[in-house]
Amino acid sequence: MKYILVTGGVISGIGKGIIASSVGTILKSCGLHVTAIKIDPYINIDAGTFSPYEHGEVFVLDDGGEVDLDLGNYERFLDIRLTRDNNLTTGKIYQSVINKERRGDYLGKTVQVVPHITDAIQEWVVKQAKVPVDDDGVEPQVCVIELGGTVGDIESMPFIEAFRQFQFKVKRENFCNIHVSLIPQPSATGEQKTKPTQNSVRELRGLGLSPDLIMCRCTTALETSVKEKISMFCHVAPEQVICVHDVSSIYRVPLLLEDQGVVGYLTRRLDMPIETRPRKMLTKWKEMSDRSDRLLEQCSIALVGKYTKFSDSYASVIKALEHSALAISHKLEVKYIDSASLEPSTLHEEPVKYHDAWQKLCSADGILVPGGFGVRGTEGKIHAIGWARKQKKPFLGVCLGMQLAVCEFARNTLGWKDANSTEFDPESKHPVVIDMPEHNPGQMGGTMRLGKRRTIFKTNSSVLRKLYGDAEYVEERHRHRFEVNPELKSHFEEKGFRFVGQDVEGERMEVIELDDHPYFVGVQYHPEFTSRPIKPSPPYLGLLLAAAGKLPSYLQKGCRMSPRDTYSDRSGSSTPDSEISELKLPSISNE
Repeated sequence: MKYILVTGGVISGIGKGIIASSVGTILKSCGLHVTAIKIDPYINIDAGTFSPYEHGEVFVLDDGGEVDLDLGNYERFLDIRLTRDNNLTTGKIYQSVINKERRGDYLGKTVQVVPHITDAIQEWVVKQAKVPVDDDGVEPQVCVIELGGTVGDIESMPFIEAFRQFQFKVKRENFCNIHVSLIPQPSATGEQKTKPTQNSVRELRGLGLSPDLIMCRCTTALETSVKEKISMFCHVAPEQVICVHDVSSIYRVPLLLEDQGVVGYLTRRLDMPIETRPRKMLTKWKEMSDRSDRLLEQCSIALVGKYTKFSDSYASVIKALEHSALAISHKLEVKYIDSASLEPSTLHEEPVKYHDAWQKLCSADGILVPGGFGVRGTEGKIHAIGWARKQKKPFLGVCLGMQLAVCEFARNTLGWKDANSTEFDPESKHPVVIDMPEHNPGQMGGTMRLGKRRTIFKTNSSVLRKLYGDAEYVEERHRHRFEVNPELKSHFEEKGFRFVGQDVEGERMEVIELDDHPYFVGVQYHPEFTSRPIKPSPPYLGLLLAAAGKLPSYLQKGCRMSPRDTYSDRSGSSTPDSEISELKLPSISNE
């Protein structure tokens, strides 16, 4: 097993996640099996209880693990399926060590950070690196480990110490360190400054880790003199200094690393058995990024949510929209709308904000209401959904978005004026959304309906079923505490509001569709978590097709794109040696 540790310096949020994913991608394109581990030094056991403003969205895995959004990047870039143990936090490590101590596993010893915590970290990494993540079930050969935060943080010290010991345990040829650092360019002089990087590398070396590659994040390409300066002061050869400047799309990052000989260096440094065959898979990334740069037609989607100030709050949703826009050759414009601004109370307090928000909503080609928690802004979302329903605007509601679509229909079509979710109004006479029996109200963490569950289509005429390639059932990831009240189902169906997808027992309403509407779909699950660049998520693809006016012809052709919309046959597939034929975009055709 080869281990590649990615650390970061100077600032957090410098792009370690994308760089770790890209390194994995170029190694995977050489035919290696790659897995990834994200270490977060915070004390939370998992990311499930965070506000999206803290670390961005909470990503959900097949096994129901609520993890950092970087694991979403790994899954999308490497096309793998991870588990909750691929996200390691200080909380998890301490919890496991304390449990051992209570059981008496340490036999009267004093339990300390070194060696007990550091040993636990190393054991976890070794064990998790062996877990297969590809569909073929083969044990990975390379493990990319991303250490969150910044070198020098107090909270990440035990991890750095663990890897200092680890590099000797696994031998030098099986471990290397990539350090991602910032090269600021103050606008006053326009000069690229290396001092922050020098300091951060000095700090890392002082802690016993010596970087093999220094990846410099900068706005424009690194000048040769700057590269040589970093090489001289940071104790590496010039070819070990890699420039990762800002690019038009994140799909270009693997190509950028490949162009600078990262594969060649890692092959020599880690003594890896890589054939130097032409790498088909990177052709696909090149085509994808070239295509996204060439797009002319635009399609705008209004994203009506409550965390719109920070785009990472909806990272996977935006990615799923981008994948779908790319599939139909449109440039995506996302209009972020704070749902509270659409509410009548805003009209009195801040009329300008209110009219701006409605102007954005009315001018969008499609409307998306994503998941969320809490009562703030829900009335605004209901107004947006009502507008989409009456104006026949394409609409997709995800999780809470679907539940609010049910509330909106109940209020305005069925005439139940107080219809609501018991999450927001426990006293409502028409509780159309109720909490699930298995939900435990005492504990917040990990008590929702989480992870991959099966949804069965109840009808053949469903638009979403056709978009899924006429599947009888789909397996998607869930994260919710509340569900549509199954007892009131018949009232809705009489009025053309259909529950076309239900869970295996037929008790949970999973998919809604509205008759006589170009595209009005709600899903209880989160389809964005399984969207891939080459394989967009069907509910999102449907939204973009409808917004671009292409949905009827697409369904008529049996869910196939016209040839100019697909990728060429030259591009390889993302798993080693699998068929090229799988690549025709989108792969939800009826083959």
